[in-house]
Amino acid sequence: MTISIRKGALLTEACDLLVIGVFEGNVDKDVASLDALFGGDVRKLLVREGFTGKQNERQVFPSFGHSPAKKVLLVGMGSRADFSTDMIRRVGGAAARCARTIKATQVCMSLIGAGVRGIRPEQAAQALGEGLRLGWYTFHTYQAPKPAAAMPEVTVMVEDRSVIRAAEKGLARAAVLADATAFARDLVNTPSHHMHPGKMAEVAQTLVTRGRIRCKVLSREMMEKMGMGATLAVGDGSAHQPVGIHLTYTPPRAPKRRVAVIGKAVTFDSGGLNLKPEQGMTTMKIDMAGAATVLGLFKALAALNVPVEVHGLFLAVENMPSGSAYRPGDIVRAMNGTTIEILNTDAEGRLTLADALSYAVAKVKPDVMVDLATLTGAAVVALGDDITAIMGNHPATVKGLREASVRAGEHTWELPLFAPYDEAIKSGIADINNTGGRSAGTIKAGLFLQRFVGETPWAHLDIAGPSYCEKETRPDLPLGGTGWGVRTLMEWLEQMA
Repeated sequence: MTISIRKGALLTEACDLLVIGVFEGNVDKDVASLDALFGGDVRKLLVREGFTGKQNERQVFPSFGHSPAKKVLLVGMGSRADFSTDMIRRVGGAAARCARTIKATQVCMSLIGAGVRGIRPEQAAQALGEGLRLGWYTFHTYQAPKPAAAMPEVTVMVEDRSVIRAAEKGLARAAVLADATAFARDLVNTPSHHMHPGKMAEVAQTLVTRGRIRCKVLSREMMEKMGMGATLAVGDGSAHQPVGIHLTYTPPRAPKRRVAVIGKAVTFDSGGLNLKPEQGMTTMKIDMAGAATVLGLFKALAALNVPVEVHGLFLAVENMPSGSAYRPGDIVRAMNGTTIEILNTDAEGRLTLADALSYAVAKVKPDVMVDLATLTGAAVVALGDDITAIMGNHPATVKGLREASVRAGEHTWELPLFAPYDEAIKSGIADINNTGGRSAGTIKAGLFLQRFVGETPWAHLDIAGPSYCEKETRPDLPLGGTGWGVRTLMEWLEQMA
């Protein structure tokens, strides 16, 4: 998709689709110039259709020769008092989806949101660029070939030439972040027989760049020598061997901080011997979404010259039932020496993360670390499909990630690491068990992981809900993998620097 900015009058520009954002309660003013051009017909149409400018409302109509644009799209932006850059993303996503539907190749719009509630031109342009690109995303790799929709050329019109340079900077940043998010989406959407542990390692190795990004691959033998018994137990039932990945990004200048970002990488989760029901297994290709986010992040780091040393870690396994699979009642030993009683083989993600966190503490020694995991169904029960649960042992880290998620339009909610619940994960025959019982499952999973971080500042993101979209709830999130966390982590890392 080509997005350019230039000075000019929006309503005089010839295009296939003209896009205009409309605030709720301000419809008359926002469409006044367009209505005058149409001889008052626009306002009549909106009254007849009941369009009021509510969030995500959309109205498309032809120009009938009144305008150089062939069709017009009005997008409701909700209340001006609640407006944010995330609404700009949604407008961009709506524009992209509409352009695809009507096969528009030329799209024109203003720099929506610039100046509203203090939003700078660069911020508005970045959000708009992200929305346009993410809204255009589709995944058709496994469908019968069909004519590809021509990517539209989008022209953003501004009245003040002085904002063009800042806006172009925002668009350039948007291209990097949206492409990295789409990369993560592709990985999540790829079926597990093609995105198995070995393939995850191959993808990681494609990200290596001379002097900036290195990749160390941990074989099963290496993992055995390091004592990663928890991870190896999870992978014992599969024909695909476990593989560990350690990516390292080195910034151009000496970094002041060292950060570890760890992703859950269960490439398919059948539940193991505690087999999931049929409906619970259908989407389990997504159980490596945390690792996909790590890979998406590394695709963007070098392009944006983030001045922080970043280590990306994941231990890729497949959790399958077989004669060699680990069993309920087994006791496994994690890399840091902690023994774990297996009460349910479907609580496998925390076992792989136990070893990954232990590895980060022992080998990387980061100043701070964060993990992302499609870890618990309880997080979806508590917060729904759109909100990530966050918890951690370091309030400043949790606060920084929450603020970054707001800027990225990826929502989080903090849950407590409630110490009394730690009793539930104790075991009578091992140091801990791997479930803790049904209630407060997300919090207990967090308490389990906390056993493996030592004194390192750490935060855990349970992305079980927002990592995958089963029905469209917003125009910049098509069905399938969302790439949740790529933009949040980038915002966090840059703010840290």
